[in-house]
Amino acid sequence: MLVLVAPGQGAQAPGFLAPWLEVDGVADRLHWWSAVAGLDLVHYGTEASAEEIKDTAVAQPLLVAAGLAAIHTLLPDAALGQVGAVAGHSVGEITTAVAAGVLTAESAMAFVRQRGLAMADAAAVTETGMTVVLGGDADEVTVKLAEHGLTAANNNGGGQLVAAGTLEQLAAFKADPPAGARLMPLSVAGAFHTHHMAPGVEALAKLAPGIPTADPATAYVSNRDGEVVKTGAEVLARLVSQVSNPVRWDLCMEALRELGATCVIEVPPAGTLTNLVKRNLKGVETLALKTPADLEKARELVAKHGEPIRLPATEGVNA
Repeated sequence: MLVLVAPGQGAQAPGFLAPWLEVDGVADRLHWWSAVAGLDLVHYGTEASAEEIKDTAVAQPLLVAAGLAAIHTLLPDAALGQVGAVAGHSVGEITTAVAAGVLTAESAMAFVRQRGLAMADAAAVTETGMTVVLGGDADEVTVKLAEHGLTAANNNGGGQLVAAGTLEQLAAFKADPPAGARLMPLSVAGAFHTHHMAPGVEALAKLAPGIPTADPATAYVSNRDGEVVKTGAEVLARLVSQVSNPVRWDLCMEALRELGATCVIEVPPAGTLTNLVKRNLKGVETLALKTPADLEKARELVAKHGEPIRLPATEGVNA
């Protein structure tokens, strides 16, 4: 079974969209989505600095646009039925909501722009951040997080957590880490998926009732609990509440195992999630679709693992 996954904030890097602009149709889509989002995605994806694209209000629309551009290139609409399941990490869930047919690309770009602005506003209230915690005893890590008032905002599986809280709390945690754990600060501008983002949830909840949705056309695996969500309304509700809820990527990977995933392709800016899948889902083929140079291999994997396309039956056709 073929699975598409989409990364979250922090995966972006300066200039990562530049090679994609050479692909037919990509620049046109990005210019249109820039108009929808009110943001020059081409500039931010090709010329902006690391500091500029760290800005939450910029990073989130940029990530979704990049993922959608790659999906449209790899799998035109008629071929999306070859995908057996989708799963996104944090803002990547908006990308996969489009791949699953829940949202249109335009709705996704409008929604993610407002999400980024709302989360940036929430992050501006208090100086907060996030730090990856690699290794260490799980129980001790939990105790240390509690001691320093931090939240396990992401559980990425394989002994990788992301701690989130105020910069003061994170500094104290760095000075008093769990034994055997390695800490790496994330390039994000806030304590996402914690109570610090509650104002963002309130802002998005006001928009959600007016956003049209359709039920997922493929298995949509949710960050909240690894469950496969059946209705478009529930997907959208989870996209709203997800802003202040922890990301359980560990449960998403377990769900993909149970669904029978045989191949996982990560859309750009790719690499983070495929590395996690490699460590946690042994035997599953993976591909980080980073640049157009990876498209040939990606198409080979789609042909190998994708569901066969079923054409509608025809009547009265003479051979």
